[in-house]
Amino acid sequence: MKHAVLILAFLASASAAQAECYADYKAKRDNPLQLQYGVAQVSDSACSKQAAARELAPKLKADGWTLLTVLSTFGPDGLEQRKASAGQYFLRY
Repeated sequence: MKHAVLILAFLASASAAQAECYADYKAKRDNPLQLQYGVAQVSDSACSKQAAARELAPKLKADGWTLLTVLSTFGPDGLEQRKASAGQYFLRY
């Protein structure tokens, strides 16, 4: 019984550790040309570059942006180092 409790506690903590997923991306807007670097939170099921792109593209398009690329996906430990670069587009989408 003690082992079962430890296993369940480990699985719960592993799930919590993976509960936050973020993607950094590049997008553009035409006429006049504008480029954007941003960081967005994506769902856990979209924690790969391809899945994040599928999730982010419609959100960006709704604001007139075209997704160019998802650079990477990462956990909360990568947020602070990207915050200054993303500026106003930090966790906007």
